Amino acid sequence: MTGYDTVPNGNPMLMDNNMIAQAPQVPQDYQEFQAVQSFQAQQPSSQFQPLPVDQTSQTVPILGPIELRKIAAGILNGVNSVVLGKEAVVREVFCALLAGGHVLLDDIPGVGKTTLAVALSRLLGLEYSRIQFTPDVTPSDVVGFSMFRQDKGTFEYQPGAVFCNLLLADEINRTSPKTQSALLEVMEERRTTVDGTTRAVPDPFFVIATQNPLGSAGTQPLPSSQLDRFMICSSLGYPSFEAELAMTADAAAPSAQDIRKRRTDGLVPLANTAVFKAMQKAVDQVFVHQAVSEYAVQLVTATRTNPLLESGASPRASIALVRMGKAWAWLRGEDFVIPADIDEQFLPVTRHRVHLGASSRAARGNVDEILESISSSVPRPRHVR
Repeated sequence: MTGYDTVPNGNPMLMDNNMIAQAPQVPQDYQEFQAVQSFQAQQPSSQFQPLPVDQTSQTVPILGPIELRKIAAGILNGVNSVVLGKEAVVREVFCALLAGGHVLLDDIPGVGKTTLAVALSRLLGLEYSRIQFTPDVTPSDVVGFSMFRQDKGTFEYQPGAVFCNLLLADEINRTSPKTQSALLEVMEERRTTVDGTTRAVPDPFFVIATQNPLGSAGTQPLPSSQLDRFMICSSLGYPSFEAELAMTADAAAPSAQDIRKRRTDGLVPLANTAVFKAMQKAVDQVFVHQAVSEYAVQLVTATRTNPLLESGASPRASIALVRMGKAWAWLRGEDFVIPADIDEQFLPVTRHRVHLGASSRAARGNVDEILESISSSVPRPRHVR
């Protein structure tokens, strides 16, 4: 008997509270960082180490599903220790990276978008770069340019900001459409062409882009072709009262800026590119039943026939929805995707790919509410025998 809740190779392993509690924790300041390092040096080699491989190595040790999920849980714990009260969004962004996609954060300034990207890059052991988009940023700042070297008599290529593993494109809708389009090729093809020469960016490569709400001073809307390149669109939003109160407690402490800087800079890398690729490979092996794939396509197709939407999501959304479902299932500790995983990812995957119709705009319609009604109207698949 087979079905969407059947695992072809063994039983699913759930990521329970004990596993999360055993995951490596992230130090809060430099003194704790030193204490953790000293403690780890005294542990026998059989104990789980937060840094399983050297950051300069491109090989990965033998890591089973338990070890990989422990590392993933530790990464989530680490980001949540510096981005307070945003566990759901942190998990969403991490899922997108595991699925090999790019992330768009539609948010107001000052809610922790940069801190989120920096924390992820440090914990994953990835090379990080940030570009602050302004009206005077040019495409050559993004992809690089060739500069004439008079001493050598030749042109020499100067790499742009995209030559990294994780690029934070901050306030991307403040720059010109020409500069925005410079990201298109590299986001889709993982390569860029300058002066007729094509160069590949490091692998893996991700873009976490932030944009200010439309209508803010100095903003220009992203074209649909670029929006479609982002796997998900999410928002951190304002922190809860408790989280903001914790932030003010830090701000009131002596040398508050130094404390916050050490809290981010002191994050212990829990992986490197090889370990992260092993996680992505494990996500690729998550089983998706045909009925679940059909359910994902039906949801996306329903956005194209809804009278409240002027245009629906593209086929790229169906692919992203299945991939996000696999990553979400893997983080839950399972080796198969269920319809609830698809439902969970439907809004983040589609909200930036659809456009309100004229009547919806006149009635100040909400995209998320329309998508939720679509999700509830499409019947979930039953067990397949």
